[in-house]
Amino acid sequence: MQSDIRYRVGVDIGGTFTDVVVLGSDGSLITKKVSSTPDDYGRGIINGVSEVLDDLGMHPSTIDGIVHATTVATNTILEFKGARTALVTTEGFRDVLEMRRLRIPDLYNLQYEKPAPLVPRRLAFEVPERLGPRGEVWQELDETAVDAVAAKLAECNVEALAICLLHSYTDPKHEQRVEEILKKALGEDVYITCSSSILREMREFERTSTTVVNAYIGPVVNRYLDSLVKQLKAEGIDAPLEIMQSNGGVMTAGAAMKKPACIVESGPAAGVIACARVAKNCGHDNVISLDMGGTTAKAAMIENGEPAKTSEYEVGTGINLSSMLVKGGGYPIKLPFIDVSEIGAGGGSIVSTDEVGLTKVGPTSAGAVPGPICYDQGGVDPTLTDALVVLGYYNPDFLVGGSLTLNAAKARAAIEEKVARPMGKSVLDAAHGIFAIAVANMTRAVKAVSTYRGRDPRDFILFAFGGGGPVMAAEIARAFRMRRVLVPVAPGVFSALGLLFSDTQHEFIRTFFTGSGDVPSAAIEAAYAELEKEALSVLAEEGYKKDRVTLRRLADMRYSGQAFELTIPVAKETLNLENMASDFNDEHERTYGHRSDTDPVDLVNIKVIARGVASGPRTYDPMSLVRAAKDERCEREAYFGPDHGLVSTPVISRLDLLSQTMEGPLIIEEYDATCLVPPSCTASLDELGNIDIAIGDET
Repeated sequence: MQSDIRYRVGVDIGGTFTDVVVLGSDGSLITKKVSSTPDDYGRGIINGVSEVLDDLGMHPSTIDGIVHATTVATNTILEFKGARTALVTTEGFRDVLEMRRLRIPDLYNLQYEKPAPLVPRRLAFEVPERLGPRGEVWQELDETAVDAVAAKLAECNVEALAICLLHSYTDPKHEQRVEEILKKALGEDVYITCSSSILREMREFERTSTTVVNAYIGPVVNRYLDSLVKQLKAEGIDAPLEIMQSNGGVMTAGAAMKKPACIVESGPAAGVIACARVAKNCGHDNVISLDMGGTTAKAAMIENGEPAKTSEYEVGTGINLSSMLVKGGGYPIKLPFIDVSEIGAGGGSIVSTDEVGLTKVGPTSAGAVPGPICYDQGGVDPTLTDALVVLGYYNPDFLVGGSLTLNAAKARAAIEEKVARPMGKSVLDAAHGIFAIAVANMTRAVKAVSTYRGRDPRDFILFAFGGGGPVMAAEIARAFRMRRVLVPVAPGVFSALGLLFSDTQHEFIRTFFTGSGDVPSAAIEAAYAELEKEALSVLAEEGYKKDRVTLRRLADMRYSGQAFELTIPVAKETLNLENMASDFNDEHERTYGHRSDTDPVDLVNIKVIARGVASGPRTYDPMSLVRAAKDERCEREAYFGPDHGLVSTPVISRLDLLSQTMEGPLIIEEYDATCLVPPSCTASLDELGNIDIAIGDET
């Protein structure tokens, strides 16, 4: 009976569409795309969930849980709409945010201006106190000075407060006392973040920046999540709300309110988690994910079945080309992130011409409102989507299953007027040029997670999803001489699906700097054991018993004298500094192409990743969606460049590939995405319903 089926809901908000996926305990999978509502993203969520409930006749009480990926944290920083935030730090360190690191993202730009601090200097306050680098007290905390700071803060009407004292990662007692005094003086209305609560790790600027970001976005995220919970309850949905973290795990809404900096890259992480799961089920350990939506294209590397991660991320740069190579353009957050490279190239990317006549695609996007010209909602600038319609790749009558009709004539007229005519090109050649530029842009994202990391993309399979990924993927793969592309079932809502397969996850870290000296294995083991005890306690508070928790050990290491570390896994059974150094040498060679077995190695940080395995529906039958597809085969003309011209191209469904391999060109239309198989390529279906495209040499 319908009432016996329980459901979990995944919701991912994009710049253009809000994606909803509902997974039933019977293995059923229901997908829905609705327009995003930038004025109130929560309204888009309610719209999508309500439509699914109405379509299936579901009662809200059948929903056991909702997992949500949100952009509210990122947008708050990008738009500088965070809380009025103050900083309290150790005497002498008031200017740490202004001094930053000596990093310039655009090396030869003499006019480069570093971003303004999220806390203006007039709201940065000092208190006399001092800890040494190993936690020794060099100067006791002056509580009278803290009282004086409290009086000044009250006069400034701050909404949020970041507390970051020197070396508090070794001993948080001074920070905790400052928090106690200020909370009593300022009341509960001021959102307070201590660095020792969010990042117990050395490096003053990164730790201060992370703490400030958390405080700056805290009140905004709290209001958003509190409002969303109330809206869901008003619809009769009283299920627990979980939020996707940047590290690929989920956390409760309450935990996200305390540590909103952990959800800055919430959305992109979900798609990578789903990609890793599906690829593993297909027997593929090494894949590169390509997620293209309406605003951006995102790439990530999955190696040996695990997504690559980084703790070096900057938010506020507009785009994230390469977290390891481009620094200084934004606000550092030194927390674990799935290493996603993101560029401003999506379906809504606006086509423009610069002052020297060069055509550009992106990074500015038309977004959901007004959207591309073909949406017929007031857009005036041609976009990549308009070009794809002109080329014949998109069916004007079938986007989002036909619920969004496109005005192809307007798109064609705009590209002819603003691109083709000024360039002296035909409208088809101009549209194909836009397509080619977009492909070139997106290859930068793939390079950032592969060749820039010392990996050869030819050793990987390209895994494409998102509303626009499947239409671009084959040409991107061809640019790298990659031989295969996989397109999963429900590609357009794949990130929302990934939310339902993410476990609760927390990372615990402590600076454990050894220098180049020898450290007894027992001391390292004791430090890990302390972290694991803390991890089990936190997961227990969220309802996970010990038998449902897995613990994984990691370490940050470097050659003595280096400024930055590499992260390596640590085996409990063979724990000693010599084995860890050997593993570090191997990783250094993989990443940078060289190693030095004779140089001393420092152990800088120890880490424990704690994962709580969620209950509820977690399996589905992808072939059921394939078999449910409508088989309405037809043909339409599509343009594949001057070498091929207009080609009468079969337009099929995924169902047509069930028992045969077909040669390109093909257009595979689905409710949530369109997949393009160019000439010289072939497409088939694997046992899990993924479209498997073999990339041939272009003739």
